Amino acid sequence: MKNAIDRSCLVIFIIIGTINAIFVPQGITEYPKKPIWPNYLADPFAFEFNGTYYMIGTGVVLSENKTTFPSLRSDDLIEWTYSGDILNVIEQPDQPSSYWAPEIAEKDNIFYLFYSVGFDDKQHRLRVVSSSSPLGPYYDSQSIELTNVTQLSFAIDPHPFQDRKDGQWYLFYSRDFLDKNNNYRVGTGIVVDRLINNMTRLAGNESIVLRAQHDWQLYERNRSMYHDIYDWYTLEGAATWQQESGVYICFYSGGNWQNTSYGVDYGIAYSSPMGPYTEDSTNQARITHSIKDIIIGPGHNSIIVGRDKKTTYIVYHAWNQAKTIRSPYISELKWRTIVPNNSSSGHDLIHLIVLFVVYIIVILLIFHHAL
Repeated sequence: MKNAIDRSCLVIFIIIGTINAIFVPQGITEYPKKPIWPNYLADPFAFEFNGTYYMIGTGVVLSENKTTFPSLRSDDLIEWTYSGDILNVIEQPDQPSSYWAPEIAEKDNIFYLFYSVGFDDKQHRLRVVSSSSPLGPYYDSQSIELTNVTQLSFAIDPHPFQDRKDGQWYLFYSRDFLDKNNNYRVGTGIVVDRLINNMTRLAGNESIVLRAQHDWQLYERNRSMYHDIYDWYTLEGAATWQQESGVYICFYSGGNWQNTSYGVDYGIAYSSPMGPYTEDSTNQARITHSIKDIIIGPGHNSIIVGRDKKTTYIVYHAWNQAKTIRSPYISELKWRTIVPNNSSSGHDLIHLIVLFVVYIIVILLIFHHAL
């Protein structure tokens, strides 16, 4: 009888761990000695289409041909070839000319380029434009604005994401907050909204994903913003990864992209891309962070799967030692299993019910066998 009880306890322990366990990313412990491309390509977004890997990112300035967003392509994630700029721009007086953080989503064989444009680091708005080819060309003059600076004065880092559960598309992006509700810090945070009208409009019901809560996320003390002075904190560069279990991992970059505070961390949602999300970072970014004489400001990442369809890689930029160029790096992203303390969703109740039913069945079977 004692053996039967011991076996039942062991079985229920295994069941609890199996049902509630999720995978979370592990921090990068060894950084590449050099970038995959030595020139300027910040905020790298990597994706695969028809067996070819592509990467796009923020360029330093508009080229002589009035183009921006440099692109690379690869067959193996190791050797990359420059493929030119993908966005054509027509410069006009009194129009914004700082183009940041492009990402591409494919729907029904149409490619949608999302990006922000503003005046230096002010009045950024989100835009989207389409093409029939992954690397365009795309034309800024044909773009549709997703946000209005008269209603939302700053929006950057658009990240399109499709939920594999139902096919719905969402757009994560960063915007400014001046309140300190729920112990948040004043600064830039991440929100999400549904994409509608064939990827060209936001539904208008945004939900907060993550806001700054930790000291390491400081962008600048005594920063002059919105006619006032704030200790300003920043979360930006969302990159969402959906697990088979339905759990959503939202990677983000925090701190100041211009210095060693910048790094990648993450939050978790258990039921929907709209959240709620939880994160428990502490004194530094957990996935990537600066290491003296090794890496400077590794951040603004994307995630991509390797040829084996199993191995995940994190793609991010970092400064050269002279801090004149941000170039792209790639590291393998490993995962570990945890049992979360609180999923902040109704799934816990479902889990408990399932556990109770399974436990009763297991106990009956074990005791029947023991008799």
